[in-house]
Amino acid sequence: MSEHLLDNFGRKISYLRLAVTDRCNLRCQYCMPAEGIKIAPKGVLLTYKEMYRITRVLSELGVDKVRLTGGEPFVRRGFMDFLKMMNHNDLLKELNLTTNGVLIANHIEELEQLKVKSINLSIDSLNKKKFAEITRRDVFESVFEAMEQIENSKLNLKLNVVVQSGINTDELVDFVELTKDKDIAVRFIEEMPFNGSGQKTNMECWSFEKILGQISSGFDAIEKLNDKPSSTSRNFQVSDYKGTFGIIPAFTRTICNDCNRIRVTATGMFKNCLFDDGVFSVRDFLRSGASNQDLKELFINTIAKKPKDGFVAEAKRKSKVAESMSTIGG
Repeated sequence: MSEHLLDNFGRKISYLRLAVTDRCNLRCQYCMPAEGIKIAPKGVLLTYKEMYRITRVLSELGVDKVRLTGGEPFVRRGFMDFLKMMNHNDLLKELNLTTNGVLIANHIEELEQLKVKSINLSIDSLNKKKFAEITRRDVFESVFEAMEQIENSKLNLKLNVVVQSGINTDELVDFVELTKDKDIAVRFIEEMPFNGSGQKTNMECWSFEKILGQISSGFDAIEKLNDKPSSTSRNFQVSDYKGTFGIIPAFTRTICNDCNRIRVTATGMFKNCLFDDGVFSVRDFLRSGASNQDLKELFINTIAKKPKDGFVAEAKRKSKVAESMSTIGG
């Protein structure tokens, strides 16, 4: 058996998104209900040792980039120790984080000493009042301060902005304006139905084309950049601006053709695609006594069946989309 990860469409899998927790200290409207979601008991979560073993096995099969997500990763006790553990995996080229920024400020200097290359910071409004309405929490100052600290660090900073009709679409140009003097990447994300109810917060679809049209109306000259292979975003730059901006067509799913990603949730559910409902439980397989070779064979055989795109994955689901992104791994 060939020990590398290829699906039946010839796509090489090299990128793992690993959720370390389903807990979050915010309650963003597009992610979960105001009362939150049903949190997995501690014993159901993957342990850090199990997470390390999974990533090590996958890295031996060619996965060289890992993004750690949540929920909010910094709410799980011992997360920084886990990062140091991950730093010992010599086969990983990149270790990146997605965070809401509330708890990261005290760890930035330590993160600079690890393999962490970039931070994706979720921030959906530059207006304090609107930020509180979206997140249902009054923490704007902490997040904005963290944004500035990361920008001034050795870490690459990307801002994730979920575009929500009637809520923050009037701020798209303001976000792009941040890139004038800051070496950051702002990425606008089409809203998805992963909010715990299976329905998008707003039924009006702010698609890639509509988002780009809104941004273009605010600037005289926008340049299309060359996208890296398997990039999740289509990237642009305002002429003479220091930073860049991109649009992630997550809901319209026009980025699937060269997908190189897989996911493992905090409870150990393996996902070939964001839109599938989970392929198998890595946690249960590990705890049943599986060897590393057993794991490799399972990953190789499962990834070979990765669906062509998110529409095929969604069509094969046993139930309708109803999860929270916090449960899946943002």
